[in-house]
Amino acid sequence: MPGPVQSIERAAAILRLLAASSGRLGVGEIASSLGLARGTAHGILRTLERVGFVEQDGGTGKYQLGAALLHLGTSYLDVNELRSRAINWADALASRSGEAVRIGTLLDGKVLVVHHVFRPDDTLQAMDVGSLLPLHATALGKSLLAHDANAAASIRDTVLESYCRRTITDPKELARAATRVRENGWAAETEELSIGEAGIAAPIRGHGGLVVGAIGISGAVERICDSRRVPDPRLVAYVRDAARAVSRDLGGSRW
Repeated sequence: MPGPVQSIERAAAILRLLAASSGRLGVGEIASSLGLARGTAHGILRTLERVGFVEQDGGTGKYQLGAALLHLGTSYLDVNELRSRAINWADALASRSGEAVRIGTLLDGKVLVVHHVFRPDDTLQAMDVGSLLPLHATALGKSLLAHDANAAASIRDTVLESYCRRTITDPKELARAATRVRENGWAAETEELSIGEAGIAAPIRGHGGLVVGAIGISGAVERICDSRRVPDPRLVAYVRDAARAVSRDLGGSRW
């Protein structure tokens, strides 16, 4: 087996040092901290600067972590941050729609429910937080599949399980459904996971427009859809408004 690549180890050490620093660091400070020759440290820093992982201050010549590295880190958004940013909007969506609201994110080829607001009535309901839902049979999942290449890749070579007669199990049909989701900006499910249940969801975006989750409502088919099983446009608008609001809070203001 080949051994470790020394230059990568040194670059990683520089990035960790900059991340732990309370301010910018100069070449000499970095070199002495890591026991490197000044020329070696400078060469690595120049390379890291070229790819955007570090930035050099024009006035002092010192270095700090670059925006490209920071954005790379936010691509795996902390679940707690997603939940905390979305919680107020989820409550408002439940109130406006009269339906249960769930927020989900991708985990191991499934939708992990990270927040759940009960339908605002007195009916008995079960908490779904922590549940894993199928990508292909839920509105939340289809929102992720349509916009997240990792989500699509996670089920590319798997057999799609059928939960109901209307569950999409044909990969080509699922791909067409994903295209419609991208075109419309929202996803729907109608008795695809559970008989008598329907749902609407829209993607949540973070920095740079990256999809980091989805928010949606679910409830009885007769409340979510019309007699032709078409989702109520008013409810679609509520869901999309909530998704946009959460996205703005997460830095996805251009969406």
